[in-house]
Amino acid sequence: MKVLEERIRQEGLILSETVLKVDSFLNHQVDTELALQIGQEFKAIFGDQPITKVLTVEASGIQFAMAAGIALGVPFIYAKKKKAVTLTEAVYSAPVHSFTRQEDYLISISQKYLGPGDNVLIVDDFLATGAALIGLCDIVEESGARLMGVGCVIEKSFQEGRSLLEQRGIPVHALARIASMSPGEVHFIDNPCTGTARAEELIKESAGC
Repeated sequence: MKVLEERIRQEGLILSETVLKVDSFLNHQVDTELALQIGQEFKAIFGDQPITKVLTVEASGIQFAMAAGIALGVPFIYAKKKKAVTLTEAVYSAPVHSFTRQEDYLISISQKYLGPGDNVLIVDDFLATGAALIGLCDIVEESGARLMGVGCVIEKSFQEGRSLLEQRGIPVHALARIASMSPGEVHFIDNPCTGTARAEELIKESAGC
């Protein structure tokens, strides 16, 4: 997604070779127009799948899961990191380690909102170590739902997250794939099958090309 890559180049703050700060437009202050465009990108990639729910974990994935849900016309659910006192019913849960916060927590989702009849798309802001996404995958598996794929806004391709997910047979798509970064520069992996390119590919497939 070229517009996303340009925003990362222009506004992203590279604090180290592994830490990228994008809180001016993605995960603290959110550019709502860009978020909706991201939702449309995920629709272009996953829209041919019979998705019934979009799933994420609080908090930074919420806006993108909502945008994807709007684009796909389905509800979205976010896993909670702390069980609220109002969450009195049975839940699915999984342990997760946070790379950015360096802490462990238990994510949970009410069993009322996810079950064997669902086809799930998981969406999150970052793919790095893959810990949060693997936790969400475990919840989908526990629920009996079918996992259709994982969509991430930004992937740090030099970390192990993608390979861990693909080892489990999970399709992974990221809108901006970072090959490497250091203060002052960021290098992306060419990502042709997102957005318009993917939409055109789907049109050709439907036309029998």
